[in-house]
Amino acid sequence: MPVTLRSLSRRALLVGAAVAFSMPAFAEDTIKFGLVAAMSGQSAKSGEAIMRGLSLAMDEINAKGGVLGKKLELVVRDDESNPARGVVAARELVQREKVAALFGGLDTPVSMAIVPFANQSRVPFMGVWAAGTAITRNGASDNYVFRVSAVDALVDRALVDYAIKKNAIKKPGMILINNSWGESNEGGLKAALTDKGLPFAGIEKFQDADVDVVPQLTRLKDEGADALFLVANVAPSSQVVKSLDRMGWNVPIISHWGPAGGRFTELAGPSAANVHFIQTFSFAGKMSPKAEAVFEALKKKYPEVKTLADVTPAVGIANAYDAMHLTAMAVEKAGSTDGTKIRDGFYAIDRYDGLIKAYDKPFSEQNHDALSSGDYIFTHFIEGEIVPLTN
Repeated sequence: MPVTLRSLSRRALLVGAAVAFSMPAFAEDTIKFGLVAAMSGQSAKSGEAIMRGLSLAMDEINAKGGVLGKKLELVVRDDESNPARGVVAARELVQREKVAALFGGLDTPVSMAIVPFANQSRVPFMGVWAAGTAITRNGASDNYVFRVSAVDALVDRALVDYAIKKNAIKKPGMILINNSWGESNEGGLKAALTDKGLPFAGIEKFQDADVDVVPQLTRLKDEGADALFLVANVAPSSQVVKSLDRMGWNVPIISHWGPAGGRFTELAGPSAANVHFIQTFSFAGKMSPKAEAVFEALKKKYPEVKTLADVTPAVGIANAYDAMHLTAMAVEKAGSTDGTKIRDGFYAIDRYDGLIKAYDKPFSEQNHDALSSGDYIFTHFIEGEIVPLTN
């Protein structure tokens, strides 16, 4: 049979139709989840820890057959700690990669920027580090944002309680990063101090790029601050410590968990150990059987991990590990990768024996945060390792 232009065109159409038909089936061989986190820059260790925690959990789930008979796949995008880049990355993951859910990273401003898009797109957004209160408590009537992490409103009360117990504070000062995360904690710290009947010496703000905060710290010192509440990520927190060293001011520093997200001991120097900061998990001390299993899996998957110092920050690994298992359970409950059904699937989770704790009905329509203040511990750096100060 001679090959004519007409027969070639017909064959091309048939082949094209076959390819178009087969693509969705191929795309659905896995269930994709997206991660938007800081994978570069001063906070890159946070993104690395989150990716490792998610990957370890996915390995366990996939080894048992996956979810809904499909293997899980992680697609990662670097937000460079930039809110605009974070939104672009989230949009690409949802619209191009067709992820069933998004996971967020360290930075509250980035997560806050993604929240409206997640709610509008009806794609569940699981926070595993950023603690800004308004991330989950965002006022949306149809809320798709969940979290396995600390919450500023609860952290601030824990910071004040710890400072009273540990340092007998009478008039603390605040040194806060000048962004939405700093604002979130300013309100929380004010409320917590008011509840305790304590005044504050002052509130000072500083920028990510500031290399000298001596003027702000001097004002707090002159106002009689007997302790400092610090809220900032790795690089700016280190500048606070170095500025205090230059001043020769030895004052207690009680911090949110920003210093845990990267090269804090390297950047801050020997005085890094003076900063006491909050965490939700540590591998140090006597480990639970699950913690031992996760630590062994971590060393096997990532050969460069040999000691506990190599898993810093453990909080990123643990939060992400539990969050992935809970998200997989929500998809299983949903019986679908439809965003609204997954959202409702979170509400249907009864119990999960996790790495951080045993979760009992962790989510409801009124509460999208799986962790409470009872899940926090205080830590500091010793020779590069995050070590608990209290149990």
